[in-house]
Amino acid sequence: MTPANPEPSAGARTVRVADDREGQRLDNFLLGQLKGAPRSLVYKLVRSGQVRVNGGRAKAERKLEAGDQVRIPPVRIAEPGDRATPPQGFMDALETAIVYEDERLLALNKPSGVASHGGSGISFGAIETLRALRPKQTLELVHRLDRDTSGLLIIAKKRSTLTEMQALMREEAGGAGGIRKRYLALLAGRMPDGTMSVDAPLHVGLRQGGERHVQVVASGAAGKASLSHFRVLERRGGQSYCEVRIETGRTHQIRVHALHIGHAVAGDDKYGDPAVNRRLREQAGLKRLFLHASTLEFALDGGKVPYLLNAPLAPELIEVLDRLA
Repeated sequence: MTPANPEPSAGARTVRVADDREGQRLDNFLLGQLKGAPRSLVYKLVRSGQVRVNGGRAKAERKLEAGDQVRIPPVRIAEPGDRATPPQGFMDALETAIVYEDERLLALNKPSGVASHGGSGISFGAIETLRALRPKQTLELVHRLDRDTSGLLIIAKKRSTLTEMQALMREEAGGAGGIRKRYLALLAGRMPDGTMSVDAPLHVGLRQGGERHVQVVASGAAGKASLSHFRVLERRGGQSYCEVRIETGRTHQIRVHALHIGHAVAGDDKYGDPAVNRRLREQAGLKRLFLHASTLEFALDGGKVPYLLNAPLAPELIEVLDRLA
């Protein structure tokens, strides 16, 4: 049985936003209130105006304030025993992909091809699958990774951890370095030695059909400040294996900055060079985006508890590097 549409006869309810939910996005707040509801249904309720904040319509990305009154329409959700669950093999694979866990959070080495969360035709993302594995725990996605990017994905196990990490993410988005992120990437062609810094604003646009497309824009235009640092680790088969450090967390930042400097990420079907991708697929077996979130460094409790998390490079990417040697 799949979740049903709202039932007008059951009556709406109004929920006051608690102090510890200050700053939470409306869509995430609703997902917490409507346990088991798919994200697509939540967006449908918001778009149709059935959800109200302080009596008015609101967008899904609106940041709530303590004391806000949120009207939640009646929704009938399938009982837990009736809802579809992720395939057992998929759950087992994600459980073995957990690379760190304590009482506050867990870190997942997300495989390429797995979405951070469900939606847009994807029944189960990483967070839904982890919730199915841990039905008695409260698990919240701290951030997202592109579906095609592998590597570290952080899940908060406490509301206080989520709030603190989201504050660090906001610092990072503004360039203050609340969370230090490092990626490993194979870039097409021969990058120059040393570190190349790319300071180029990015603008997210929508193509026909709703597909996101990001591009570099001129300073002062509608783009957001974005800063990436590319450092060559070694050259393999005429390509450049690099460490990438980002000081801002923008959509598709590394992929678009790499394209901007003329060295697109290998295997990138969206921004890359089709001829290079085809050659690497034939010569080295590269069948995915060669971009991996390898390291996250941050501190909780106001800087008192440091974390340095690492996720090993996926075996299929190691094999590609070996074939290019």
